[in-house]
Amino acid sequence: MDIIFLLIPIAIILASCAVWAFFWSVNNGQYDDLDSPAHSILYDDDEDLIPDDAKVKHTPAKDKND
Repeated sequence: MDIIFLLIPIAIILASCAVWAFFWSVNNGQYDDLDSPAHSILYDDDEDLIPDDAKVKHTPAKDKND
């Protein structure tokens, strides 16, 4: 029963730290833009990984009826 006198203050301190961390992150803009990070994986940012010979632009073949 004596441990409850130790656990209650520790729980209050941890809960207050969690609440403080939440409000700190909200005030610093951590939750301002939730959609852009999810869409950023779709952007093509691996141009430097493509070999130079694959970057050559191919022109479409002309129609044989021309």
